[in-house]
Amino acid sequence: MTAELVRGQNHPLSQARLEIRVSAGKPIVAVATIGDEEGRVRDPERVAHPGAPNLPGLEVPRQAAAVHRLAVDLDALPDAAHRVHVLLALPTGAGGPARFGAVAAPFVAVTGLDGSEVASYTVTGLESETAVVALELYRRQDAWKVRAVGQGYAGGLAELFADQGLPQAHQLAGAINDAVAQGMARSVAAPPSRTADGAGTRQAAPTLSPDHGGSPYGTQTPQGAATGRTGYPGGPAPTEPSVPTDPSLPTDSSALTQPSAPTAGGPIDYTHPRRRNSAPPPPPPTAPPATPGRPSRPVAGDATGWSMDERLYNQVWGMFEDLARATAAYRSAVDFAESRMDKELEQVLSDPRSRIGGQADAAREAARARHAQLVDQARQALDRDVAQLTAEADVVEPALPPAYARWDNPVWHGYRVPMEMPMALRLGDLHLPECAELRIPMLIRLPLERGLWIDSGRAGSPDGSFHDAHDLRRLAMEAAVAHVARLLAVHPAGEFTVYVIDPAGSGAQTLVPLVQSGVLAAPPAIGAAGVADVLGTLTQRVDLVQMAVRGGAADALPPGFDTSHHLVVVNDFPHGFDDRAVTQLRYLADEGPAVGVHLMMVADREDAAAYGPLLDPLWRSLLRLTPVPDDHLADPWVGHAWTYEPSLVPHGSQVLQRVLDQVAAARTKHR
Repeated sequence: MTAELVRGQNHPLSQARLEIRVSAGKPIVAVATIGDEEGRVRDPERVAHPGAPNLPGLEVPRQAAAVHRLAVDLDALPDAAHRVHVLLALPTGAGGPARFGAVAAPFVAVTGLDGSEVASYTVTGLESETAVVALELYRRQDAWKVRAVGQGYAGGLAELFADQGLPQAHQLAGAINDAVAQGMARSVAAPPSRTADGAGTRQAAPTLSPDHGGSPYGTQTPQGAATGRTGYPGGPAPTEPSVPTDPSLPTDSSALTQPSAPTAGGPIDYTHPRRRNSAPPPPPPTAPPATPGRPSRPVAGDATGWSMDERLYNQVWGMFEDLARATAAYRSAVDFAESRMDKELEQVLSDPRSRIGGQADAAREAARARHAQLVDQARQALDRDVAQLTAEADVVEPALPPAYARWDNPVWHGYRVPMEMPMALRLGDLHLPECAELRIPMLIRLPLERGLWIDSGRAGSPDGSFHDAHDLRRLAMEAAVAHVARLLAVHPAGEFTVYVIDPAGSGAQTLVPLVQSGVLAAPPAIGAAGVADVLGTLTQRVDLVQMAVRGGAADALPPGFDTSHHLVVVNDFPHGFDDRAVTQLRYLADEGPAVGVHLMMVADREDAAAYGPLLDPLWRSLLRLTPVPDDHLADPWVGHAWTYEPSLVPHGSQVLQRVLDQVAAARTKHR
């Protein structure tokens, strides 16, 4: 149950690793300070801010944005740390609002790493303030709590820092404002030019989150997006991360996070924001020498990484971020051109002497001509960047391994069951309306940390095509089968087990490839009894593994216990589900991923409306995908609505059946 705090109220924290999500109507700056028992900040080195975003146990975004994600590990904080303050401030000199009273009240939520909210607070009552202490995490007798503060300062960060006892408060506030100003300028600029070796300066990819009629990768964030990625989906940083990465940290591609800003000059860090290595990875391959007067040819795997798979993964999300930045620059230029033309036309109309006659007509034509010129220049720049990215995509796509490749990629013809799990999986493609021909693979990290929801309830798609309810249900099941087949194909033999719940048997025809090949753990469960049996088995499994892990006795599991990852596919929810089954399903969605039990639902959310808000946490915990192209994914980095297109098997192709047959043969041999 989420605690909705009011000013001054506190709430206990039962988890050490937390995320603090911030959303506001306008770009704001997020800062965190570490204080002593009295709340005093004794040293600028105890302030995490856009210029120095990482401290032990703390990580904040590098840029001003309307959506932020801050990472907190209470166990990793210094021993002398007793308080952590989350500060929000309006950027200076950016042409934005000058006070919090002119923007929507910021919303702050403390969540677990699985996205479940612990406490939330809407910072209301602000007027002339330009900086505010939103939350305080504080320790009392070795227990941590969160308190809603909401203390504002009209003098901005300088006044706030001074109140916390920080030496050189004005200098630090000025440094933060300078870092933010540089980050904001880069966040709307066109992608940087390629270097001589053909590699561009890129950030890690923003994470994507599902937009359920409001804000979105993730979501999220995203593993990507500039996590600020998050959002699928960080910004360029020095090749050696400033803080070593803990490989145990989750890498949820759907999480909403705020992108890290590029570091001017300097090499680029292509590694995932939450993947940290004790030593730098080997350098990427170099591009062939460029012909004088022509750009270097793109090279597949030109990002850094420990393996070619990791290089390609980082390169794909680098392309995603390049396209996001190029499109943001184009849209910003178009908005500026339209605003300028409107202003010029308004000036013409405001003068009664120039409203009529040739002078007014000439002024209007001149304004429209300047508008057309600016838009044309912006379009030329976008077309140049898109052409460059398209050339890179033409090289990268054929080089992708099966886990990242489309079903029509020739790599599937030489498919063999792998010996180890890949780092990511392709769920489909992403594109933007300004350049619909350029598709960027949508990759999600493995193992899955969120369930998947294949939405069978949409009636149309951005391309203008419409589908009736029957067609959508069939297409949704086809998409689910394709995703299941890919998950089975990229895991080693015996490392991924799939159950199917089809209460009414409506998906029997679509499930034929999975059933006939014998890759399912059991025949699809039908009827209420089948639903209860599968959910009961998986719920007991989650309970058993949780008890073993929490008790430090993971080696005490029963002999022959199946340690593989489990996936349950639920078709036509909520048909065939009683209240107990719904509760078990929610439990699996919340607790299952942490112990290797994952959920894929094929459902129309409107069909579940009878349950009211009871199922809202369930839907929010799943990454929503669609069986037809749909612009429901958004990256929180620049706020684009990306069109998602599912990765389906071409009609008439036998590739899926051949792959499933190999998976089944490997499973039989493994047993």
